[in-house]
Amino acid sequence: MSGGIVDVLQFAIDGVTQQTNATANNLANANTPGYTASNVNFQQSLAQAIEAPGEATATVTTTPSSDPAGTNGNNVNLASELVSSEKGALEYQQLSESLNSQFRLIRGVVGGSWQ
Repeated sequence: MSGGIVDVLQFAIDGVTQQTNATANNLANANTPGYTASNVNFQQSLAQAIEAPGEATATVTTTPSSDPAGTNGNNVNLASELVSSEKGALEYQQLSESLNSQFRLIRGVVGGSWQ
């Protein structure tokens, strides 16, 4: 990953957004017979790209859940999805605040308000 902190934060926000969308889709299909839940992962790829700048590229991957299916063939784990939903909301809030802080720093450096 060759970009600066703003690029890293933007990628993380995009990854959390994709996770949130997958979680919402999983929750919406919690009672759909035969539905296979999806998992989205980007954190490990992002960490590797940060540790090896210029050598690694961060990616977002979506994989089917390996949770066991219930009697109707659906493998959505409602408790896990609800926790994931809350976690995603908190991550998004923190990343947004961090990105806004970076923009305030940039604005202050170029002579604008630090607020």
